[in-house]
Amino acid sequence: MSDRIVAQESRLGYRLLAPAFLVIVLLILYPIMFNLYLSFFDVQLDGNKTWVGVSNYLKLLSDQTFYHSLGTTLIYLAGTVVGTTVLGLAVALLLNEEFPLRNLVRGLVLLPYFAPVISVVFGWQFIFDPVNGIYNHVMVEELGLMSERQNVIGEPDSAIWVVIVFDVWKHFPIAFLLILAKLQSIPKDQYEAAAIDGYSAWGRFIHVTLPELRFVLGTVILLRLIWNLNRFEDVYLLAPNVETLPIYIYYRAFTGVIDQGFAAAVAVVQLVFLAGLIWLYVRKVLKW
Repeated sequence: MSDRIVAQESRLGYRLLAPAFLVIVLLILYPIMFNLYLSFFDVQLDGNKTWVGVSNYLKLLSDQTFYHSLGTTLIYLAGTVVGTTVLGLAVALLLNEEFPLRNLVRGLVLLPYFAPVISVVFGWQFIFDPVNGIYNHVMVEELGLMSERQNVIGEPDSAIWVVIVFDVWKHFPIAFLLILAKLQSIPKDQYEAAAIDGYSAWGRFIHVTLPELRFVLGTVILLRLIWNLNRFEDVYLLAPNVETLPIYIYYRAFTGVIDQGFAAAVAVVQLVFLAGLIWLYVRKVLKW
């Protein structure tokens, strides 16, 4: 192939990639750079901006509400990632066994993930409604575990746990699918060899299943950390008083005492956390 043909093919490749590159620049790189730019300004509602340098970042270091939001985010991440992974693993192990209508059950397990967020959020709000909710009826009148009805979602300290349980219920099917796919690829002779060596069912799980699932479990954990650090709609719709970092940024940028420069600085800090997780995923999972 002549150098002229190679050059023509190279130019064609660049032209074909140009639309995708333009979309990436407009929808990803530009918003990131503009947000970084705003973080060094005091942004007024009328659009005027005053250069303040790193003042927004210094203000961030002394803002107790930010630290509270960061702590809430860490609790949310720990609860949802551990819950999603453990529940996904348990359901995958259960549905990997042979039983009647197994494929139907596998399909039903996926329903929470595909259900529209707004509809299931309303359902969960009804469950925990302090007046007519099923939760208060069962806990107070049926089981007698509480002396009076409580507004569980209305109190941030209890709402965070509702949000965690909701996220685990809604998103564990992704972990279930990834883990189940790997379980089905594990050779049966490994389990047979372990049984011959005298390992019990628990021993086979520890010495055969878990080592085979290590890569998949790492992938699930890292992806859930990345996704949930950015999670906004589920938390905001169900319990807007649970101020994870995305909710905190939204409130500071668009409600109350609006401070978009400060909100941009918080978003940059969140971006640094996300970049670290993405780097870890690329190096350890994708092996790039």
